[in-house]
Amino acid sequence: MKILIIGGTGIISAAISRRALELGWELTLLNRGNRSSESWRAPKGPGKLNQIICDISNEADVTAKIAGLEFDAVADFIAFKPEDVQRDYRLFREKTRQYIFISSASAYQKPLAHYRITESTPLANPYWEYSRQKIACEELLLKMYREEGFPITIVRPSHTYDERRVPLGAHGAKGFWQVIKRIIDGKTIIIHGDGTSLWTMTSSADFACGFTGLVGNIHAIGESVQITTDETLCWNQIYKAIADALEKPLKAIHVSSEFLAKAGPDYDFTGGLIGDKAVSVVFDNTKLKTLVPDFCATIRFDQGIRETIAYILAHPELQVEDPEFDAFCDRVIAAQEKALKEILA
Repeated sequence: MKILIIGGTGIISAAISRRALELGWELTLLNRGNRSSESWRAPKGPGKLNQIICDISNEADVTAKIAGLEFDAVADFIAFKPEDVQRDYRLFREKTRQYIFISSASAYQKPLAHYRITESTPLANPYWEYSRQKIACEELLLKMYREEGFPITIVRPSHTYDERRVPLGAHGAKGFWQVIKRIIDGKTIIIHGDGTSLWTMTSSADFACGFTGLVGNIHAIGESVQITTDETLCWNQIYKAIADALEKPLKAIHVSSEFLAKAGPDYDFTGGLIGDKAVSVVFDNTKLKTLVPDFCATIRFDQGIRETIAYILAHPELQVEDPEFDAFCDRVIAAQEKALKEILA
């Protein structure tokens, strides 16, 4: 199998890159070369790894560098707007038997009409521009498939994590570490809502197994497929698992998502919470298992997050502090506690 991945070193795509090489595929990464293969732990397995170093937005350069090449599949992990997929169409329509677009489960309607999500759940998210752009990409690709036979497969990930990132509900602009540091330091952390809304955390290794089962799969052409674990957790359980992995007690305060969105506009909680993580979701993976009969997510969150925490604690370069978000958390917690005291006075 010959696959081209645009990107290939991110949270999800790095796991797929590793999996492709383990399966003995010929993998070509097209990216700017900012991260070495060592940084995403590429194995030396039976597969063959090639790299095309260029910026995908430089269409002329890409055209020159892929001249004479053909692939069984092309997967773009950094296409976010319709113009991105239009560019990919021009570049790869004569060079691939399958084009895989990475969309997002955040594209599903908000608020949901039903908590259980299948691929037929309507797409509509008035809260998050990111999701609306993904929807527009999907609509354009489906038009290309229907009218021109462009061999597309749309993949919708939900919240996926690997060894380099702790998945959270609310964090600052610099990522997850400040929340982890607050737990380590015995400080109170913020959980959005009352912590009982349902959510799904999928290991990137499990995701990669589902994804590679769709590559070269004739039954996946023209289809939209979500890939998640079947495990469902509430946010209180998620944060408790993180604290347990740190071997620290969990000190948490619950703050409404609407309050966080208004108090922290710089953190886009309107999109990230109200348009995504504040909504209870349970994913039905029947379609994926029909297309990939041997798919089974095997990594339970409490197990996977222990590996993630251990890796991050051993790699100081991933521990990026965010004093601005730390101060924001302190202000929000103090304001809520003050309001409660005033009401009870």
